Amino acid sequence: QVQVVESGGGLVPAGGSLRLSCAASGRTISSYHLAWFRQAPGKEREFVAAIKWSTFYANSVKGRFTISRDNAKNTVYLQMNSLKPEDTAVYYCAAGFRYAVDLGDRGNYDYWGQGTQVTVSS
Repeated sequence: QVQVVESGGGLVPAGGSLRLSCAASGRTISSYHLAWFRQAPGKEREFVAAIKWSTFYANSVKGRFTISRDNAKNTVYLQMNSLKPEDTAVYYCAAGFRYAVDLGDRGNYDYWGQGTQVTVSS
């Protein structure tokens, strides 16, 4: 069993930056695929970024967000720059160990965190 806990959310003005962290415990996640999803009020949870041997991004965040991992710390990060009000959402970390082709598919993740709120003011 793997537990993942997000941190680093907060309130930031448009154009600002935040770095989210997701710490995993219970098992090493060096071979897992890891991702960030987000859910805004009244909307479905959507893919933001994923990392396995490569990185993948939603078009809406490409060039602004960067996902990275530190296997020694069992942690994945999301650096968010040039934030926009439409980035406001609860951000969730997810980890998956089964073989997956589409890392943007929520069904390919086995463990989820409780989420951290990111609010971008205009």
